[in-house]
Amino acid sequence: MTRPAGGPAPGIGPSRRLLARLRDVMAGSGSAQSRLDKIVTLIAAEMVAEVCSCYVSRPGDVLELFATIGLNPDAVHRTRLRVGEGLVGEVAATARPLAIANAPSHPKFAYRPETGEDPYESWMGVPILRGGKVRGVLIIQNQMKRNYSEDEVETLETIAMVVAELIVGGEIARPEEVASPTAVSLPARLHGIALNGGLAQGLAVLHRTQITVRQMVADDPAVELERFRQAVEHMHRSIDDLVADHRAGGIGEGGEILETYRMFAEDRGWLSRIHEAIDTGLSAEAAVQRVQNDMAARMARVTDPYLRERLADFDDLANRLLLHLAGRTSAAALGTLPDDMVLVARAIGPAELLDYDRRKLRGLVLEEGSATSHVAIIARALDIPVVGRCVEAMRLIEPLDPIVVDGDHGNVFVRPSEDVIETITKAIQVQAGQRKLYAEEARLPAVTRDGTAVSLMLNAGLLSDMPHLDAVGADGIGLYRTEIPFMVRSEYPSVATQTDLYARVIDLAEGRPVVFRTLDVGGDKRLPYFAEIDEDNPALGWRAIRIGLDRPAMLRQQIRALIQGAAGRPFGVMFPMVSEVTELDAARALFDREVARAAAQGVPVSDEIRVGVMLEVPSLLWQLDQVLRAADFVSVGSNDLMQYLYAADRTNTRVAQRFDTLSPGLIAALAEAAARCDSAGRSISLCGEMASRPIEAMTLLGLGFRTLSMPATSIGAVRTMVRSLDLGHFSRWLSQVRINARGSLRPAIRAYARDHDVAI
Repeated sequence: MTRPAGGPAPGIGPSRRLLARLRDVMAGSGSAQSRLDKIVTLIAAEMVAEVCSCYVSRPGDVLELFATIGLNPDAVHRTRLRVGEGLVGEVAATARPLAIANAPSHPKFAYRPETGEDPYESWMGVPILRGGKVRGVLIIQNQMKRNYSEDEVETLETIAMVVAELIVGGEIARPEEVASPTAVSLPARLHGIALNGGLAQGLAVLHRTQITVRQMVADDPAVELERFRQAVEHMHRSIDDLVADHRAGGIGEGGEILETYRMFAEDRGWLSRIHEAIDTGLSAEAAVQRVQNDMAARMARVTDPYLRERLADFDDLANRLLLHLAGRTSAAALGTLPDDMVLVARAIGPAELLDYDRRKLRGLVLEEGSATSHVAIIARALDIPVVGRCVEAMRLIEPLDPIVVDGDHGNVFVRPSEDVIETITKAIQVQAGQRKLYAEEARLPAVTRDGTAVSLMLNAGLLSDMPHLDAVGADGIGLYRTEIPFMVRSEYPSVATQTDLYARVIDLAEGRPVVFRTLDVGGDKRLPYFAEIDEDNPALGWRAIRIGLDRPAMLRQQIRALIQGAAGRPFGVMFPMVSEVTELDAARALFDREVARAAAQGVPVSDEIRVGVMLEVPSLLWQLDQVLRAADFVSVGSNDLMQYLYAADRTNTRVAQRFDTLSPGLIAALAEAAARCDSAGRSISLCGEMASRPIEAMTLLGLGFRTLSMPATSIGAVRTMVRSLDLGHFSRWLSQVRINARGSLRPAIRAYARDHDVAI
């Protein structure tokens, strides 16, 4: 019996018959345009929709209507929307599906008269994703009001995967829009960011991991599930072999990274989502790719590089699983590799890096990446210079091109001239001496020339960060980010799970102080089990302590786990993004209740637990007297404080570098905070990026800070600066210079360091 158009939804998952018919269309004859026309007609018929349309992403963030059934056919290739414009643009901008029973009433609705869509009320659209990018938008519409079910949304998402294959195949693009590759044979200099210091020379080896999925629809789901099971088993075995290899002879601190990587590979939520996708009728490869696309879309909304890299491990695992499904165990280049090679990749995971012969690996160039990525940490363990975010490196570098990697300044020299090679060779010799000095000083105290002791702490967020404590001679953990275990799980971690983690962190600290930051999520750091919240400005929205106080059970459970994990040992805890003293009072009250609860249950509780507050929101600067009566310490989060103080979004490249961290405004705020804490007998530290650069760290010491927390890679240089500084003389000089400063103090401080032999 045929249901009337616009009637109730079928309420089932993706139809295997529909997928099979789509596969036949994909494999059939005719142009890509004609096949796309057939696909939208088929979708409309199967999903009982009057309209099905496909928009394709074009250059310049434009979405062009490429095929439709139900709308005016003359609108095809004429109707265009910007990303973010209209409902179609909203789906493209967010990379999220959207289903609306009354589309014209939606604030994002954009009416285009040439399409003739006036009669249609209900609207559903899904992004066409491939490789983490939105390639287009697929929509259906109905005249009658229709509440599209989750199963129907999932059906259209699965179909969109099939359409993505047609779009990325290149047939959709018009000949005049296909850019011809640019041949680069002359010397070139590429710019990126320094992820791991050092200099290296070698020949380029290009790392390519993309596996082409040729069969989207499964002939027999049972067979696909068995193939998936075997591939997962083989993948786990190969990772176990890497871990065993490390234990046998290894790579120093990288062992914890591999252990964490193996933990991700066994994540039940990730594997079960792939299993469910196979159940819908997709092939094993297509199911992996679908979950990979979903994860990539999530990563695209996360701006915190540390968190992006943690989620990126799943992208790496998906590539590895696809390789095992294809009967390969590694994406490492086949054949003979040069004895001195520089690996060039869009992105690469820690296990993939170790697939290459580490005896021949000299440097690494990435189009993506951050200093906190697992691959960067592994590269540091292997002593390999790394330059990341090197745009178009894969296009501009040819295999076996001579390469020089400057990991100190974020530069890559491609086919360098002889004079560049000569300069780099001398610099390598100088750098070797500098690194030897840092290693020799790792056990020396961070004390200034005039006898002031400085505490150099470590920023961490994974167990894999903990071995750095000994390697660089850090005094403790000044900031332990607790949100990573919450973000990689498909459900909220239990108190027992959290307790085990915090216990291991304190164990690995071996008596050194550890300060835990309570859950700092929201904004760009979303939890998969939280309902999506659409905020116009998430950086100023529902995040951090605001979530903790609105959902006190979550915060209490985390505090409970911290107390139980400490098992009577001292630790510090600090609350992020506190805006007024009443928020601190409320958070401290929850903490005190958990301490009392633990004592009543006989759980050991240390008398030396310290409760602090993060100074990130400027409003707290004018409440410090009250704050310091309720807090044991203050830790400045300079990254957020900087962006809020100057109203400059640190993720916006146009304004992020507009204001210098050594400008008078921020300097005055930090000086005031340090003075207030000193008067109240409370300690103050800084755990943002500002602490990690010697010239900024020197300035902080001059303002009265005596505890700085930073990444492991920065401690050697900062310690050397501290030991070369006469702090008393510099502090007096700085107090005079900053009074009348109108612009950044950086030039003046740099000149002081040069004139007084301070190592910056």
